[in-house]
Amino acid sequence: MSTTTVPAVPTFIAGEWRKISGGTPVFNPSTGEVIAECPVGGAAEVNAAVEAAATAFPAWRDTPPIERARVFFRYRQLIEEHFDKLCACVSREHGKTLAESRGSLFRGLENVEYACGIPSLLMGDSLENIARGVDCETHLQPLGVCVGITPFNFPAMVPLWMFPVALACGNTFVLKPSEKVPLTAVLLVELLEKAGLPTGVLNLVHGGREVVDALLTHPRVRAISFVGSTPIARHIYETGTRHGKRVQANGGAKNYIVVMPDADVPRTVESLSSAAFGCAGERCMAGSTALTVGAAADRLLPSLVEAARAIRVGPTDRATQPDMGPVISAPHRDRVLSLVASGESEGARVIADGRGIRVPEAPGGYYVGATIVDGVQADMTLAREEVFGPVLNVMRMDDLDAAIETANRSAFGNGAAIFTNSGKAAREFKHRVKAGMVGINVGVPATMAMFPFTGWDESFFGDLHIQGREGVQFYTQQKVVSTRWFGDGVGDVWKK
Repeated sequence: MSTTTVPAVPTFIAGEWRKISGGTPVFNPSTGEVIAECPVGGAAEVNAAVEAAATAFPAWRDTPPIERARVFFRYRQLIEEHFDKLCACVSREHGKTLAESRGSLFRGLENVEYACGIPSLLMGDSLENIARGVDCETHLQPLGVCVGITPFNFPAMVPLWMFPVALACGNTFVLKPSEKVPLTAVLLVELLEKAGLPTGVLNLVHGGREVVDALLTHPRVRAISFVGSTPIARHIYETGTRHGKRVQANGGAKNYIVVMPDADVPRTVESLSSAAFGCAGERCMAGSTALTVGAAADRLLPSLVEAARAIRVGPTDRATQPDMGPVISAPHRDRVLSLVASGESEGARVIADGRGIRVPEAPGGYYVGATIVDGVQADMTLAREEVFGPVLNVMRMDDLDAAIETANRSAFGNGAAIFTNSGKAAREFKHRVKAGMVGINVGVPATMAMFPFTGWDESFFGDLHIQGREGVQFYTQQKVVSTRWFGDGVGDVWKK
């Protein structure tokens, strides 16, 4: 399909919007149509963006935190004023329903609001007389040029996890969004420019591996934030740290939801359906595997299958909204389908089959219906790999110990949840399960802006997580100042 008549996605470097000829097509996954062309930049664009950020850093660093916060108060207001436009853009280029786009943008907006409190968040500690006449205090100071490399699945929320706090802390920033969803990032940058952010403080580049590697190795870059798949997260972390960068790299997941025999069935079905099939399963906190304990499967599955079959699938770029939209691309759709087929060939049973879904009003879209696969075993490909689609595995467990042991054998460690009315079972689960975010009767225990997004193991590479106070710590370095003044009666010897 030709992309000659579609608009080119611009870069934003040193306060100028620039267009680079050539690039890769940006698709509307609801229809399969090309809606834009994203440039494939290289080392030259990266160097220009980083140098612009480095040039802007001294003045922005010295801007009082309260003045930096005011920029984000204005930014928050502008996001609210353009909320519907941003949500429509997310739905068009990603395929989320408008309700899902609104929910994700609200989560991103919470991080802007958190950044507005930066004067308090940057406060240090002090203690008088740590020794006679000596006082000590701490300061949090910005690092310099920081980088954000963001995925396709949350075009607004994940960038807003990163650059608002980084900039509020006094850093400058280079954002590299996924080339599959660059249009929302352009809108976010335009609004921050309108809010009064000085030239060069935030820059936007596009491209693939060449751009990423140039950012990871640039000598002026101090810190890198990343969200994406585990193999790339590992590459980001290893390459960035090898070149002296501070790195937080969030990877993939295989999140387990334990369902006990005493769980409230209607509420569990509602939560599990949302966890597994919300955002077409394209989120790192998706509840992709249900570990049903004892009689829970027989109580749960009939209603869960009925709920899955009732989910309406369709295009999200129009007034009439479905319950679930498409996945991001044709190759990704085919991968999801192949993983379901592998589970079936290895002995599992598909009890709700979304593979044959047809959407007559959008025949070119990339659709997979809600799918449930029962009898999945731990050694199956479907059990080990992150599907990143609307597919729920069901594994049957004899007891809670077996469920916890199964969850803990996973290489990942983003989230885990339990549905039960037993406080004892819930306490045992939250104490023993190996995951950074745990839900008790909460299917998607993703944290809000004031708490860190605490993935473990293969789901996270680094030390300080995104969001919350850990996010502030990641984007700052601590300075400790000890002070002593000499004069009569002051110093090491107390004069009576």
